[in-house]
Amino acid sequence: MTRTNKSARAAGTRHETAIATYLADALDDDRIERRARSGARDRGDIGGIRHRGRRVVIEAKNTTRTELGKWIKEAHREAGNDDAAIGIVVAKRHGNGNPADQWVHMTLADLAWLLGADHPTYDE
Repeated sequence: MTRTNKSARAAGTRHETAIATYLADALDDDRIERRARSGARDRGDIGGIRHRGRRVVIEAKNTTRTELGKWIKEAHREAGNDDAAIGIVVAKRHGNGNPADQWVHMTLADLAWLLGADHPTYDE
């Protein structure tokens, strides 16, 4: 079956909802939620995540084509729109519907911040 724009949007919504629900349960934090799209000033797909007193934004992707550079740039832009410390990408692992098994992508600077380094600066 060919994927239509409508079916792609529905799959993306399911992926975003599954990730938000998993994180809210795993972190026992009911502030974590899937966000509605907000156009040019989009603030990421999943918000309400906090680490070290700062916001963390997640950009969720459910596509067949991997475009890490583009996705990370988008996550960083949306983190800026949300005044978040970092933006990371959670990509659908096709053939595996378990939210805990999905792929997480970020820059090394983002990982270093999660592990305790100073806030990253983005050169994009």
